[in-house]
Amino acid sequence: MKIKTTVAALSILSVLSFGAFAADSINSEQAQSRESLGTVSIGSVGSTPMDMHQMLNKKAQEEGASSYRIIEARTGSHWHATAELYK
Repeated sequence: MKIKTTVAALSILSVLSFGAFAADSINSEQAQSRESLGTVSIGSVGSTPMDMHQMLNKKAQEEGASSYRIIEARTGSHWHATAELYK
């Protein structure tokens, strides 16, 4: 249940901050029409959901992705998220 809550929070934050980032967060339906570039993972201690979103966005940009979809997220004192990148 914690994973679903975290993914939902990250998704909501990504919608709110859509204009501030080059790579956009997409849902599974949007991902079906895009080409996958692989996955990236990030982790941090004491981060907020917004920090994690920014880290995923930076990784996506570094890999040349125009969008990403969060496929796994864990919270607690150590945050971890995995996202699939898309062209």
